[in-house]
Amino acid sequence: MGHFRSFAKGAGFFLQGLRWVARNPRWWLFGLVPALIAFALYAVALYFLGSNARDIAEWMTPFAAGWGEAARTALYTLLGVALFGAGVVLAVVTFTAVTLILGGPFYEKLSEKVEESHGELPEGPDVPLWKSIPRSIGDSLVILGYTLLFTIPLFFLGFVPVVGQTVAPVLGALVSGFFLTAELTTLAMERRGMRRGTRFALLKSDKAAVFGFGVLLFLIFLIPLAAVVAMPAAVAGATVMVRTRLVPAEPLHRRD
Repeated sequence: MGHFRSFAKGAGFFLQGLRWVARNPRWWLFGLVPALIAFALYAVALYFLGSNARDIAEWMTPFAAGWGEAARTALYTLLGVALFGAGVVLAVVTFTAVTLILGGPFYEKLSEKVEESHGELPEGPDVPLWKSIPRSIGDSLVILGYTLLFTIPLFFLGFVPVVGQTVAPVLGALVSGFFLTAELTTLAMERRGMRRGTRFALLKSDKAAVFGFGVLLFLIFLIPLAAVVAMPAAVAGATVMVRTRLVPAEPLHRRD
């Protein structure tokens, strides 16, 4: 029961973020800019993949050149659908990392405004922008690598009868949810001077809440365009989660 309450509280942080952007629509629009750019890039990539899926499938299966036409068509169709499905899954699990890389300064400012609305900013190291941006990009790429390391095997596990329709989707949602939370809480944790190892240890210490926040986001991000609309709220919710649950007590200061 305690784990369920923590899971529900984790999901509730997204709702808090949603309420914050609803009360501050200007900042919601501000946070939409990088999400829209990322969405446009993904839309073009998926359109290209869908338009050329059969040709890619044919290129991948030269051994089928001597098969009958019906067998070749069935193989190319099934493989094309699988390729496009893999592209969609890849887009979902990488969207947050790519959007944060593209819109780092946008979401850093949005996260700061959320902190200020809850009191004072946390006191952390004053890292120059020319150092913080490459480090943030590097951290995002590392988390993205971890995400793919787990997600790709789970995608293929999805083709296993019974297990692929029961265990694989649940594990996929949990893994994706954990790393979504890791990505989105990076801004607020880095503001507190926490490096990647410390951040992961903190997330693992409160896994139920982390899963609650991340799994809800993962399910929302499966809906077309929902990831774009929800991204500013996700950043706001992650900031509130760090401030009030993961790192509830730290020295604060006002920033002019």
